[in-house]
Amino acid sequence: MASPQLTSILEYHQRTKHHLDRYAKGPNGLDWADQPDPFRRFEGSERFQLPLPKNVPTPTYNELQNPELIPPQPFNRNNLGLMMALSFGLSAWKQYGKDRWALRCNPSSGNLHPTEAYLINTAATDLPAGVYHYLSHDHVLEMRGNWRQTPAFSGILIGLSSIHWREAWKYGERAFRYCQHDIGHALGALRYAAAVLGWSVELLAECGDETIARLLGLDRHNEFVAEENEAPDLLCRIHAGSQMSSDESVDRYLAELSIDNWFGKANRLSHYHHFHWPLIDAAALAAAKPATQENYRHPGIILSPPLTNGSQSAFEIIRQRRSAQHFDGQTPIELNHFYRILQATMPENLIPFDLWRWPAKIHLFLFVHRVEGLQPGLYALSRNQASLQMLKDNTRAEFSWQKVEGAPETLKLYNLLNADCRRAAKTLSCHQDIAADSAFSLAMVAEFGDELAKEPWQYRRRFWESGLVGQALYLEAEAIGMRGTGIGCFFDDAVHEVLGINDTGLQSIYHFTIGKPLEDSRLQTLAPYFHLHNEPR
Repeated sequence: MASPQLTSILEYHQRTKHHLDRYAKGPNGLDWADQPDPFRRFEGSERFQLPLPKNVPTPTYNELQNPELIPPQPFNRNNLGLMMALSFGLSAWKQYGKDRWALRCNPSSGNLHPTEAYLINTAATDLPAGVYHYLSHDHVLEMRGNWRQTPAFSGILIGLSSIHWREAWKYGERAFRYCQHDIGHALGALRYAAAVLGWSVELLAECGDETIARLLGLDRHNEFVAEENEAPDLLCRIHAGSQMSSDESVDRYLAELSIDNWFGKANRLSHYHHFHWPLIDAAALAAAKPATQENYRHPGIILSPPLTNGSQSAFEIIRQRRSAQHFDGQTPIELNHFYRILQATMPENLIPFDLWRWPAKIHLFLFVHRVEGLQPGLYALSRNQASLQMLKDNTRAEFSWQKVEGAPETLKLYNLLNADCRRAAKTLSCHQDIAADSAFSLAMVAEFGDELAKEPWQYRRRFWESGLVGQALYLEAEAIGMRGTGIGCFFDDAVHEVLGINDTGLQSIYHFTIGKPLEDSRLQTLAPYFHLHNEPR
């Protein structure tokens, strides 16, 4: 018999599906006067300005896949500032007429940014030991807490949380899904940023939500507007170097971080909160994670991509990442570039997947439109060889599952059928042209199965993994002169019907598309921190 938590999660997932004849429940129009502030601030907390990025380490983007060759930088305020800027900081401002809005290095559904980042420092001597909230608008750390006596345990932790209201304001009940996507993107952004500095990221997967909330001060509900509470998501430790030590106890580390003093109060993000979404609260409660034991580790295999555009710095690629709004509908992608992108999504790839503690549960079904040397049609990429037969058994019997000749041996890429899939891709992705005008688009299909039945909180991890894959797709697209876009709006069960999926064991949870972008010349682009120190536009 299914647990109440699993029942609640599956009911949430089913209820928040989009259908061809109706969409998941959302607000009746957007209340622009109540649009949430995209920047969380803790009023009354002491601020520590981080240096703006300059004279940054210059590994190329391709060199990130050989992290042992990148000399680790010291833990200090300058380098921590660079890591925060490249993971959660601003990448640009866009302006149209009198309207101006910020873009960030970590993507977000609707550019609403529900993810908040925290830094716990007991290692950098030029920054007081404490718990900090990162305010991307000002590129500052706001001290939230400290200790009467600094713990003997030395390290840097990064914590991530979600403000569900920010997404629910626009997307209603489906917003909980999007918050989890964004956590995955943010985790990927953190891994790439740390790699620039020669650092590695360890996901402290054993931690339960209550521990994370206690460490970050998220359980101090009187310091938050009730409708705008932050939900704890994950905690990471940053290591100086490519090798993560295993001789230090996570439990001991966290036990020493009992904060004695707290500072600041969260700003109000919206005034009215006209709509309330109890289904999101129920899903978050059902997906709450306890403390666990985690034994799986990344296999440590490097799948080095071909040295295409090898001179581009990682800093440039990360900073220039954007979500394409339109594609030209004409430009094909080179076959070797296509293979490079797919190879970057494989779990054996070190960056960003060396932090992922579990076997891959996300697989790609690709609608190929314009790839040189490849027939247009539907393809499948199994990201876990152990899942291949299961994918074959649970999709249409008429699919050919022909291994693509000439593809790298490390890619389990199969042709399912040859066809012009542009109309189908557009229809399935909520009639959006970007799914058809690109070079290719894809559906990320997650394994729900037995593990989810035993541990319903793994529902969140499926979305995190899809966001991690999405971040790799975003940056690889930039590296080859293309651009990507995540697609959260799609007709769930219509996708399943096309693929022949007829039970809840496999579910489409995220779409993505890559092609040649069309730039909107009406928009003015401003430098990310021009508003702070008159940075050149």
